[in-house]
Order: sequence, then structure tokens, then C-alpha cells
Amino acid sequence: MIWIIVGMFAMSSYLLFSAVLQLLFLSNKRMEKRLNRFLELNDKKQLNRKKFSLLVRMQMYKQTVREKVLTKKGSTRLETMLRLSGVPLKPEEYVLFQWISTALCAGVGYLLFDQLLLLPVGAVVGFILPRWWIGRKRRARVHAFNEGLLDMLTTVIGSLRAGFSFAQALKTVVDESEGPVREEAEVVLKEMQYGTTMEDALTEWKERMPSEDLDLMIQAILIQRQIGGNLAIILETIVQTIRDRSRIQRQVVTLTAQGRLSGIVIGLLPFVLGILLYMIEPEYIGSLFNHPIGIGMLAAGLVSGVIGFIFIRKITTIEV
Repeated sequence: MIWIIVGMFAMSSYLLFSAVLQLLFLSNKRMEKRLNRFLELNDKKQLNRKKFSLLVRMQMYKQTVREKVLTKKGSTRLETMLRLSGVPLKPEEYVLFQWISTALCAGVGYLLFDQLLLLPVGAVVGFILPRWWIGRKRRARVHAFNEGLLDMLTTVIGSLRAGFSFAQALKTVVDESEGPVREEAEVVLKEMQYGTTMEDALTEWKERMPSEDLDLMIQAILIQRQIGGNLAIILETIVQTIRDRSRIQRQVVTLTAQGRLSGIVIGLLPFVLGILLYMIEPEYIGSLFNHPIGIGMLAAGLVSGVIGFIFIRKITTIEV
């Protein structure tokens, strides 16, 4: 019976969660649908009062979060993090998403295990989950940008050799590229078209995208604009440098694979053994969670495991 209730709660929570996400975060699609609907109903002079009232309430909720929860510094930090991840969310929308995730994980954890002590654990997991997801999206976007940077530089070099200016070369990149490279190049091009100098636009690009290869390219372009020289030849040297760094990084990843795998095994082994022992003999391992000495041993083992995992990660992390 309990599993039926859990399944019904999980399904209803998923439907509610999906509805709220679509209502809050798919703003572009919602705007297009609203405009189309308004144009269709313009001749009939009819408006859906329920949808309009719901939209007004959600906007008021987001405004309340923006004014009373987020500080200016925190809002700027969240906006930067969301922009780097490529997720079309506003800071207040992210906070609402985090609150919903916290409540949902806490409720599911309580229904699954029927333990009040797991409510704060589920709440913490739900609170951390959106930030982990945003961080993962950010790392994936930066990685995709670094992967496409060489192709972008090749396109720029070809355009410069054909007689184009750097701005025209960026326009070629926007037309021929895709993904994060196209998005970032388009932002830089728009800033230059709106009156920002090339130096300022490139400096903001360097601050906006945490990429060492991009930093190297922008520094070379800024130096070339100060002292002169053939920009195409300079960028060819940058391309060769980036290729050599990528080759060395792949070699380092291959050589440290065993150490990184050892860290993962050390971190997961106690949890896997604990789950297996609990499935085989629950009463045997139950004393660890009931007796004070067992709880102390669990805490000491958890701290030791985290320290060992951190040390192994530090040893196997080699910057190139």
C-alpha cells in the first residue's frame, strides 16, 4: 500500500513540477503562444481571465523573490552563473526552482522511508540538486566552447587572409558556427555594433567565458592592436599552441586515469558495502545506526573517506 501511495505522490509531484517549470521557465514559447492567442482573439474581444490572473500572480511571486530574497550581489552572481550555463533562467526563477526542488525531495524522502530525520536530508539534497545541475551545464558549455574554439580560429584566420576585418570575420563565425561559440561570438559582434570598442568587447568576453584558450587568443589580439603585425599569423601560432596543450592534457588524463578511478572506488566502496550488508542482514548492520559508538564510527569513516577522496583528487589533478 505504501508503494502505491509513493507512486501516486511521485507522479502527481512530477506533473506539478513539470507544469510549474513550463509556466515559469519556457518564457519564449509561452510568449509566442500568448501572442498568437491574442491575435486570434483580438477580433472577438475576448481574454481568458484565469490565465491572465495566474500570469499576474506568478510575476508578482517572482518580483517578491527578487526584492525580498535576492540581494544585488547575490542576484549578479546567480545571473553570471546562469549565463555561463546557458540556461534561460532569471535569478528569481532559479530561486523558485530551488525551493520547489527542496520541498519535493524532502517530501519524497519522508514518504519513502517514513523517517522524520530524513526530512532535512532530503531538503538539503533538493537544495543542492539545482546548483549541481547548473554547475554541470556550465562545465559542459565551457567544454563545448573550448572544443569549438579551434574551428572558430580557423574560420577567423581564413577570413582575415581573404581581406576581411576582424568584425567581418566574427560575422562569418556567427553564420557558420553553432553552439556556445556562435552564441558568444554573436554577443561580441552585437556589442561592437552598438558602439562598444573592440578592446572592451573582447575584455568583457574574456571575463564572461572562463576559458584559458580564449584568454590566450584575446591577449594576442589586444597586443597585436597595440603594436601591429599580421593578425592571421599570430592566430595561427595560437592555434598551434592550443593544439599542443590539448594533446598534453589528453596524455595527462590518460596517465592519471588509474588514480582517479581509485579515488572513485574508495569513495563509493563503503556505501556499496553498507547497502549490500543491509540487504543481506539488516539487524547485523543496524547497530551502527542505533548505538552511539556505531554512529561515531560512521562519522569518523565518512570524514576519513572524504579526506582521502580529496587528497587523491588533488594528486591526480595536474594543470597544463
